[in-house]
Amino acid sequence: MKKIIFLLFLLPALLWSQDDLLSELESSAEIDNTVNAAFKGLKVVNFESTKLAHQKELYLVVSHRFGTVKNGIDDFFGLDNAVTQIKFIYGVNEWLNLGVARSSLMKKYGVHAKYRLIRQTEGGFPFTLVGYHLATVNTALDEDLFAKLEFGDRLTYTTQVLLSRKISDNFSVLLAPTYIHENLATRSTVVSESETVSVFDEENDQFAVGVGGRYKLAKRWSVNVDYGIHLNRNNNSNFRNPLSIGVDLETGGHVFQMHFTNAQGMFEEAFLVQAQGDWGDGDFFFGFNLSRVF
Repeated sequence: MKKIIFLLFLLPALLWSQDDLLSELESSAEIDNTVNAAFKGLKVVNFESTKLAHQKELYLVVSHRFGTVKNGIDDFFGLDNAVTQIKFIYGVNEWLNLGVARSSLMKKYGVHAKYRLIRQTEGGFPFTLVGYHLATVNTALDEDLFAKLEFGDRLTYTTQVLLSRKISDNFSVLLAPTYIHENLATRSTVVSESETVSVFDEENDQFAVGVGGRYKLAKRWSVNVDYGIHLNRNNNSNFRNPLSIGVDLETGGHVFQMHFTNAQGMFEEAFLVQAQGDWGDGDFFFGFNLSRVF
């Protein structure tokens, strides 16, 4: 009987201690409000997305842009004239990626760094903010065509600020203010009616803004669009703003991106400064990006 009375007196104290312990655990638990997966691929289409490779992940990205579809069956709608880029990206840690790439167009090599500054959180910061820096070297420049050509003339530098927002589970958007410095500026050639040839060079310092978006159609499918607005292109330029439309397919360890674009080049200066195709004339290119994680 004494034991029962003792337990009855002890029970409230045990319940009180349990409530205190649960309250302490709940107060010390960290709630993760981070918003993830605004984009599934490292690229939207041409523009970089705010997705990064995770720590110690190695990505192999193989990208193709075929020739223009405008010529029809003569070159099998561009499939005879492929441009290829191969890129390796390594996740140094959760916020920093380093990469190297080589493109068959102009035989360009590139190195880049991509780093996350802040993540979008529920009830907190409304965007994910990522920095991106790229340096490329054009090894195809002919010294016979460019007097006094030096190695520095082959270099181009790109800096981007990438801001993304996941608006809903299905819809994400991207804004990409961009600065490009070409040591040897892009040149446009204009032939007049009298067959006089004039050349017009871009500024060495060029500015652009990229906009993009992703809409999820199904569990593994999404449609992606991006567009670049060159802000100080010269009025006599042969080039146009890049518009790209495609779909993403998630399959196991990789994302397969298929798209149409009016820019055949894949480095930033190639598609932002030197996009040659005209959608209105049916002059655009089919391409894809294939990413594999190791």
